Amino acid sequence: MDGHFVPNIVMGAPIIGSVNKSMPGVFMDCHMMVSEPLKWIKPIAEAGGKSYTFHLEATDDPLEVIRQIKASGMRASIAINPGTPATEISDDVAHAADMILVMTVWPGAGGQKFIAECMPKVAELRARFPDLDVEVDGGVAPKTIHACADAGANVIVAGTAVFRDPRPDAVIQYLREQCEQAQARIREERQRIMQGESVPGAGIAHTTAYLSGDREAWHHPRAFLSHEMAP
Repeated sequence: MDGHFVPNIVMGAPIIGSVNKSMPGVFMDCHMMVSEPLKWIKPIAEAGGKSYTFHLEATDDPLEVIRQIKASGMRASIAINPGTPATEISDDVAHAADMILVMTVWPGAGGQKFIAECMPKVAELRARFPDLDVEVDGGVAPKTIHACADAGANVIVAGTAVFRDPRPDAVIQYLREQCEQAQARIREERQRIMQGESVPGAGIAHTTAYLSGDREAWHHPRAFLSHEMAP
């Protein structure tokens, strides 16, 4: 957070570098809520960042930002705010990125209420890009994980729900289990569709992915705080 794209100022390359030194091997997924995403790529990469998420709203040339992120050796992810439609992410941008983050709160502060109206965007992105990681961040908790997983999100970020619970390990485990169960249902639905069966209530994103010809795109959920993502 740079105090401009969002009001708060937190974190930064020096802190990321310190955490990286004290906790080597931790996957540093850096969500950059900044107005100048190009400016911070090199410092974050040198500090040990492994994934760099920038906001679509902060640049007129997302492909160039993605190119420079990947040139630095990091994974490239693009985020959209609650008010930004999924159609703003073009096919070429999505195919260049490693992940799309759908914000389910307005960025800048923790503890906000989950915006359920963002779930159709998750389903739309999953249908359009079945092989891409689709992440949700904001208000994700035991009460909201079902909507996220059923919409097709396979990367889950949870903060307040974990840190404010006396048993954070149990919360993380529950989030994982709910994602895994949702993915199992999706696999079953897809298998039945492949066999020519009618599947009432099947998720539109997963049905669309099947009908588009991508019958092998199984997605593995990841509910994590410091959880290493697939290379």
